[in-house]
Amino acid sequence: MAKQLDITRVRNVGVMAHIDAGKTTVTERILFFTGKNHKMGEVDDGEATMDWMEQERERGITITSAATTTYWRNVRTNIIDTPGHVDFTAEVERSLRVLDGTVALFCAVGGVQSQSETVWRQAEKYGVPRIAFVNKMDRTGADFARVVREIRDELGANALPVVLPIGAEESFRGVVDLLDMQAIYYDETPDGIVVREGPVPDDLLPRMQEAREELVERLAEQDDALLETYLAGEIPEREDLLRVLRKATIEGRVVPVLCGAAFKNKGVQKLLDAIVDYLPSPADLPPVSGTAAVQGASSIRLARDDAPLAALAFKVQSDRHMGKLVYVRVYSGVMRVGEFVYNANLKTRQRISRLFEMNANERRAVETLRAGDVGAVVGLAETRTGDTLCTEEHSIVLGSIEFPRPVMDLAIAPETEGDRDKLAKGLSRLADEDPTFLVSSDSETDEVILSGMGELHLEIVVDRLRREFGVGVKVGAPRVAYRETIVGPAVHEQRLVKQTGGRGQYAHVVLRVEPGLPGSGVTFESEVTGGRIPREFVAATERGVRDAAIVGPFGGYPVADVKVVVFDGSTHEVDSSDMAFRQCGAAAFREACRKAGMRLVEPVMAVEVSVPAEDTGLVTGGLCAKRGRILELLPKGRTSTVRAEVPLAEMFGYSSELRGLTGGRGEFSMEFVRYAPVPALVAEKILKEQAEEEGATSSRGRR
Repeated sequence: MAKQLDITRVRNVGVMAHIDAGKTTVTERILFFTGKNHKMGEVDDGEATMDWMEQERERGITITSAATTTYWRNVRTNIIDTPGHVDFTAEVERSLRVLDGTVALFCAVGGVQSQSETVWRQAEKYGVPRIAFVNKMDRTGADFARVVREIRDELGANALPVVLPIGAEESFRGVVDLLDMQAIYYDETPDGIVVREGPVPDDLLPRMQEAREELVERLAEQDDALLETYLAGEIPEREDLLRVLRKATIEGRVVPVLCGAAFKNKGVQKLLDAIVDYLPSPADLPPVSGTAAVQGASSIRLARDDAPLAALAFKVQSDRHMGKLVYVRVYSGVMRVGEFVYNANLKTRQRISRLFEMNANERRAVETLRAGDVGAVVGLAETRTGDTLCTEEHSIVLGSIEFPRPVMDLAIAPETEGDRDKLAKGLSRLADEDPTFLVSSDSETDEVILSGMGELHLEIVVDRLRREFGVGVKVGAPRVAYRETIVGPAVHEQRLVKQTGGRGQYAHVVLRVEPGLPGSGVTFESEVTGGRIPREFVAATERGVRDAAIVGPFGGYPVADVKVVVFDGSTHEVDSSDMAFRQCGAAAFREACRKAGMRLVEPVMAVEVSVPAEDTGLVTGGLCAKRGRILELLPKGRTSTVRAEVPLAEMFGYSSELRGLTGGRGEFSMEFVRYAPVPALVAEKILKEQAEEEGATSSRGRR
């Protein structure tokens, strides 16, 4: 039996940041310095351990979150490296749901960028404690103090430096530890980096004393005992400062800030110390809570091996050798090879055939996963992302994971008849893995419609179909995932009466539609009383409503953000059936929407453009011409950051356009914000173009 590890010596940590802040490089250095890897993998060389997919190594970006386990100061650290590109935000979302702490990386030049804010909000949503690491201190334009100010001002965080950089840009050579009042130098030699301690440079002493005073003062605000010591004029002990800093970090009241240059191997060991010293173990956090299946049963689980099992499946991955790998975070109890677990969401029992400790795409078989562990399971064929695994006797459903809606569509078709089955199999597996990737079909054109978070997301899906599943596909142009919704409320009464000899069909429903909350999709409620419509026919009515919502009555786009309430109706003792109420519900929904008035809505993106200061006017003018709304202009040294909201439909090809405007020096990122009404003239043009396209398709079909 595996030796049980003290749960206080476990850390479940993620690394998150804006794209190109150096997440994967930092993780590779962590693996090297902890002895997990004996060679440093480089992103630029396509050799990074955590970027194991072919597409990741070719493009030099992280696409899928990768998990690994390593040790530092006898503390087991489960690390998840997450993508920075907004198209793969689902990977960050599901990782943060199961992490106990995270390292937020910031580029010393770029500072707080758009995706930095996105992942920060995601971490706040799940209450995940954070430490910050300002990377790339060796880059031209690096400014530690400015990045700390941006973390405070733009993220609203109580950022508290625990180190100061010694030098910057090419002269960056070490850090001053403000708790130990000691300088740590990273001397570059032909054989690598030599770490040594030494005195603080004279020119840095005044700044160090000022920063140390601020550190003590801010920590004294967090703890009464330390405040008494501070007010008495006594010098606090290092252990007292460390204790208060750890507690305040775990409670989210303070964010310790460190710095370094991971590519040059500088500052990574201090970051590892900070992970151990400041981020929580599973035992430091409140018990995980959920919904108990049996009334009166406990709905919390303590992070102990002897507690009932509670684990969350946070990722599903297809493996050509193993089949389906399910990544789990065990909150309580123990998972054992050969035992059955209960999927509380699906209400099914499944047998664990194998358990693994992961190192990116490599795996080490283990016999158990204990409370606090992150690992992978084989044998859970039916389990999906967000499902809870527990024991049937102590069933519990943990809070699931929310994912953003896709905003872009892509039509594909198999190249040959022989590719059709392989395409269906590949898409099914990829949809299992990625909750933000949806698949539908167009019966008229025989095309398959892929829906995802952006052009890169869908490009990677198509590339994986070709490489991993050997599918030949024809690909159309990406298109915006428009939706249609209602303008106001309406009530409609619908009857279905058919008599064709023998048993007929009868259904009668009265329903109300009203605008729903943004992002709510189509919600359905029943206010039927007195058994006017039996429960099974209400369920059939809901299925009909959802059928009709797939292709809306206004422009044929999916209906979104509509609340449907059925409140009256009637049945026939012989002629009523599920099918009759399903058809009636669909017809009633379509007519109610028409009465309410409908409009087209489109995805609007938060766009952040970083450009040379002299090109700011060209960029803002270009965005305004795209129906964009400029929100903010932020000067950052010799560059400017433009923040705007722009309809996604206007952003196709913007990368090339920006290169032309700025001579290749501009860069941008964007993420989905919300759906907003399409202006009437633009909507009219969209619907006209769609009608012409459908007419052309019908003509080709007749020929």
